[in-house]
Amino acid sequence: MQIAVRLPDSMVEFLDRLVAEGQAPSRASVVERALAREFRRQIAARDAAILAEAGADPDMDSLADYAARSPLDVD
Repeated sequence: MQIAVRLPDSMVEFLDRLVAEGQAPSRASVVERALAREFRRQIAARDAAILAEAGADPDMDSLADYAARSPLDVD
């Protein structure tokens, strides 16, 4: 689906620079990646709140240690 979004000039210039430098194929791809990243961030924040509310769980310690050492896939 195509939508219209108004952005400040500075953001459009940033998008255009990424495309011109070959870091993205299009403006839309940069916006789509940013929104996907924001969706993942919100899901992670919700999950963290659920875990904080549930309290400590010794069975989850090893999983948390593993996750803390794992690189994030932000793209």
